[in-house]
Amino acid sequence: MVSRNDLDLETKINLIKDKELGLSHRELGNRFRVSIGAITNILKRKQEYISDYESNLNKKVKRKIHNDLGQSINDSVYEWFVSQRAKKIPVSGPILQAYAKKVAQELNDSSGFKASNGWLERFRVRYNVNFRVISGEGAAVDVHTIKDWKVRLPQIIEHYSPVDIYNCDETGLFFKLMPDRSLVVNADDCRGGKKSRDRFTVLLCANWAGTHKLKPMVIGE
Repeated sequence: MVSRNDLDLETKINLIKDKELGLSHRELGNRFRVSIGAITNILKRKQEYISDYESNLNKKVKRKIHNDLGQSINDSVYEWFVSQRAKKIPVSGPILQAYAKKVAQELNDSSGFKASNGWLERFRVRYNVNFRVISGEGAAVDVHTIKDWKVRLPQIIEHYSPVDIYNCDETGLFFKLMPDRSLVVNADDCRGGKKSRDRFTVLLCANWAGTHKLKPMVIGE
């Protein structure tokens, strides 16, 4: 025969319910294998046990609601993520986190979901998502030209001060170009879609010492 302290809370609640159904102390003792004295003590603390049980039950319900909400957020985010990658649209971590917050708001989340870096890492592991470079265009580099100028350039500038040596170059600003990195599912071939060609041409110039930077010149529509 076990003591009242060996009965868990749910069993004590069942004992109390059976007592309310009219079972005698002896019948309860036989059913739950406890002494008459233990039954008496449990019934004396009836309200305490009921209160504890209801409190724990509420916590379980809240935890279940929270877990269900978290799973709903994850499922929605993953579904959206897969659809974006199917369109060859790069998706970074911050973009995924921002969308997760949006989903949480739409689901009327009241738990304070933050789409933290920890959430992102758990999401990535759960759905087997990795961060990769998207394949793009490449250009061959003339190695011989580089080697030649490594020798010639120091000879040309050796008598000039760093403040009088300027470097000027143009670069393209593709203001509609998507990122070249994205979160991807392992099975994803990690290929991007057609790249936007909308661009500005920017001319940058500054001296070697970094004390003088000319105002950039921009050519574009």
